[in-house]
Amino acid sequence: MVFIGKLLLLALEVYFWIIILSVVISWLIAFGVLNTNNPQAANIVKMLERVTEPVYKPLRKAIPPIGGIDITPIIVIFGIYIAKEIVIWLTFPGAVYR
Repeated sequence: MVFIGKLLLLALEVYFWIIILSVVISWLIAFGVLNTNNPQAANIVKMLERVTEPVYKPLRKAIPPIGGIDITPIIVIFGIYIAKEIVIWLTFPGAVYR
């Protein structure tokens, strides 16, 4: 049970950093620092979209952008935090994780 819990925590942590990377790259594209005409940059963007879009798409249907700002990454990050707390609570009863 502990192995599965640690594996879930690792997966949630990796997905958290993928979301952060996706947000940073989207900002770099928006401010013209990163050019998606570059094939390497386009491949990175496509890969990140393939990983994040299955989670973002249902949320975007329920929660539209607010003032032109997409808040779905923030919601997913909160969800990851809650999921991590639940996994820790179930895997390590009595442990304090902060």
